[in-house]
Amino acid sequence: MRVRELAEWLGATFEGDGEKELTGVAPLETAGGSELSFLGGRKAIEQADASAAGCLIVPPDYPSPSRRTVIRAPEPRTAFARAMNRFYPTVEMKPGIHPTAAIGKDVEIGALAAIGPHVNIGDSSRIGLASGIGPGCSIGKRVVLGEGCVLHANVTIYDNVDIGRGVILHSGCVIGADGFGYVFEHDRYHKFPQVGRVEIGDFVEIGANSCVDRAALGITVIGEGTKLDNLVHVGHNCRIGRHVVVAAQTGFSGGVVVEDYAVIGGQVGIGDKARIESRAVLGSGCGVLTSKIVRSGQTVWGTPARPLKEHLEQLANLARLPEMRRQFADFKRRLAHLEEKLN
Repeated sequence: MRVRELAEWLGATFEGDGEKELTGVAPLETAGGSELSFLGGRKAIEQADASAAGCLIVPPDYPSPSRRTVIRAPEPRTAFARAMNRFYPTVEMKPGIHPTAAIGKDVEIGALAAIGPHVNIGDSSRIGLASGIGPGCSIGKRVVLGEGCVLHANVTIYDNVDIGRGVILHSGCVIGADGFGYVFEHDRYHKFPQVGRVEIGDFVEIGANSCVDRAALGITVIGEGTKLDNLVHVGHNCRIGRHVVVAAQTGFSGGVVVEDYAVIGGQVGIGDKARIESRAVLGSGCGVLTSKIVRSGQTVWGTPARPLKEHLEQLANLARLPEMRRQFADFKRRLAHLEEKLN
């Protein structure tokens, strides 16, 4: 693809050799003369002169280069992501139903949908227009899958789950399994029936081996545009808002509410019925206690989670403890010496 063509497709402007042919994309430090890269921050801008990339996507205020071909875009990382789709288009499944698939009664399958080998679809489910279901997927009864969804291999969806348009579920996802609900009586645990549902909004993406549990009563909700990384667990009756991002190995206990545009790092643990308000940021590895509220726009870190400034102050105090211990020991020696003199 020529630089000129790519810039036009991105709706951006270019400088330099518009006829240069680009064959792929690569990181800034390893890109060659026929590859595209981008400047994603201050450090990348400082390294740009040393890069051999044939073309760079740069911010509008990047200084005009004398011998380099660039494409200017307001958000270079976003433009680069779009460009990658041109060089590496998604391999689409061919429409149709594989002969090994098992389709239940009263199932509706939309036009251009692709049902792969050894897929099982339960009674009264609906598969949307142009959705693709990979090998080995199991879809329960009364499941609604919107148009343009992609289920990679070996996804499991239990009964009574509603999934919106353009949703991507990676391999090993389990949607709608029973929540972790028990009652204790006569020295043993008894299962509390999990009879609720799961609703997943449009354009959600859920990573490999992640689990979203059905509600005990009511609905577990994942809002529009939310992205869950691999190995994320969403407990029963959670309500995750719109455009929330959650990194890997994070766990939500039952009844947690996460409002729109929150950002949650990896290995975060969130206790029962906690509330994460809009645009809050939870640093990696932090722990939010049961019923705790993280306020809108607040950044928290540590366990128990506390405002970032407070957390950093406590870390600084901890770092000073060895020196304080030495000082305390010295004071004790001096005090003992003075007591000896007085006696």
